[in-house]
Amino acid sequence: MHGQISNRSLFTIGHSDHDMSEFLSLLSRHGISAIADVRSHPYSRFHPQFNRETLSESLRLSRIEYVFLGRQLGARRTEPESYSMGKARYDLIGRLPAFREGLERIRRGIAENRIALLCAEKDPITCHRMVLVCRHLRADAIDIRHILERGEIETSEQAESRLLRACGLPEEHLFRTHAELLEEAYDLQSERIAYTEAEPVPDEHGVTA
Repeated sequence: MHGQISNRSLFTIGHSDHDMSEFLSLLSRHGISAIADVRSHPYSRFHPQFNRETLSESLRLSRIEYVFLGRQLGARRTEPESYSMGKARYDLIGRLPAFREGLERIRRGIAENRIALLCAEKDPITCHRMVLVCRHLRADAIDIRHILERGEIETSEQAESRLLRACGLPEEHLFRTHAELLEEAYDLQSERIAYTEAEPVPDEHGVTA
């Protein structure tokens, strides 16, 4: 039994430093039937078991579907219009046609599969899978649930409460609504975790590539 889950449910999970058997056990525990990989670069030097091809094969053997959506829903973009002063802007990413296409694929997919968005970070509030992707889905009638490191479930509301605390914001305010406080928290966290392009390194003649 997996508890009372809506037929429009979406899970998220970070692979962290799990070995593959642990990771597959977490997916099985929550009845996940498909993984949507939202990493821009689906490779890990330290955890090669989660490299795209290796992961895809491990999931296939466990009869779990795999789809790579890093080009659509990743946080490290190739589109120059999603950057300002060398830093990714989540508000700009949210307007990209490719990002919107990725969201639609998730909306369609959850009608037929029990999907988990996959990224690397173990904590959803420090990861774009929540702060960017789920932020754009939270207004839908979708039950968003985060699978934490030891397998426990954190609801969207519980994660957002932690996000408010992490950003030093209250749950309630005399002059501001809860929704306004959450929007500020999402904006603050987006600024904190957004990808920043590396500064060009000059050569011995002081010329940058």
